[in-house]
Amino acid sequence: MRRLARVALLCLGCGLCSLLYGFSQLGRSLEQEPGGGGQQRQAQDPAAPGARAAGGSAGRGAMGAGRYNYMKTHPSEKMHLAVVACGERLEETVTMLRSAIIFSIKPLQFHIFAEDQLHKSFKDILDDFPYEGKVNYTLYPITFPTESAAEWKKLFKPCASQRLFLPLILKNVDSLLYVDTDILFLRPVDDIWSFLGKFNSTQIAAMAPEHEEPRIGWYNRFARHPYYGVTGINSGVMLMNMTRIRRKYFKNDMTAVRLQWGEILMPLLKKYKLNITWGDQDLLNIMFFHNPESLYVFPCQWNYRPDHCIYGSNCKEAEEEGIFILHGNRGVYHDDKQPTFRAVYEAIKNYSFGDDMVRSLLQPLELELQKTMHTYCGRIYKVFIKQLAKSIRDFYARRSRGR
Repeated sequence: MRRLARVALLCLGCGLCSLLYGFSQLGRSLEQEPGGGGQQRQAQDPAAPGARAAGGSAGRGAMGAGRYNYMKTHPSEKMHLAVVACGERLEETVTMLRSAIIFSIKPLQFHIFAEDQLHKSFKDILDDFPYEGKVNYTLYPITFPTESAAEWKKLFKPCASQRLFLPLILKNVDSLLYVDTDILFLRPVDDIWSFLGKFNSTQIAAMAPEHEEPRIGWYNRFARHPYYGVTGINSGVMLMNMTRIRRKYFKNDMTAVRLQWGEILMPLLKKYKLNITWGDQDLLNIMFFHNPESLYVFPCQWNYRPDHCIYGSNCKEAEEEGIFILHGNRGVYHDDKQPTFRAVYEAIKNYSFGDDMVRSLLQPLELELQKTMHTYCGRIYKVFIKQLAKSIRDFYARRSRGR
């Protein structure tokens, strides 16, 4: 009996130790969960030793450079938005960020990749935003893999190819919405973020077609490389499940072996660099040509560009429901070639947070748009304000309900 008692006591002790070990491992995994509540520092860029990042919360001017601040929210409650800004893109980027803030419901985490000389200006502006608690941001330097930095920097436009390395840099971010600096949100970011829930088991990213009308398509007429679908895809608005991207092995035309994201980028550039025109967007088209099952394609109103109206209206979804995300590529916010696009940009840039959105944003914008009816895009100016008007109504409805 004494021997049995000792055996029972020993088993009980072993079981207790196993239970304690299990709890310790569970606690460790929760601490390391991407986007968790811990105040972790942002993971450094593995391709650039010593890379730094500065973070802050909009509206909090006391946050010093080099510090990191993460909102203590569940990952599903925070939306991650990334942008890459170089050269004269400060004002354009800030206007895009303002448009994201105005209507969005869930908290936003901005990941801003910018040249070093822009960091202080971004910080000064963003710290002055009046939405402390709703918006956080982190500033990052522009970084490329050391051994091939020169090639990536000169691809298409300075800094443009930085977006290709986001899954490798932001290792603790599960999902991310990347947008170009010339994007304007006319409805909550929450709505495009919800497409993540519509991905099937093979889809890792979502983009819109480059063109709706093949007769004016660029890829199907001029491309000297493979491209996705009938008219290619536009990467100015790119929603990514980055966990899936990092795990996936991609089919390709360089080797019979499937390659992961970090392995495929440089070989792809070396093979096609003499055949591509639009830089990293062309490389994405090639990748999804070979892996079409991995792409979710959303309608054109989520990435509405001048090509959708300058030759006549060809985005049916926008005609029916309005424009959801405006993409002013070709510099149309800053010249007089497409005054309809410029009018929307100027209206959002000049809107003061907290002002009445009907009197200070919607009504002045509609008056300006009516002056553009001599242009093809101006003839359908109502598609530019249809969704905006609804977003404003929804905003005030939520506020009246106390949300």
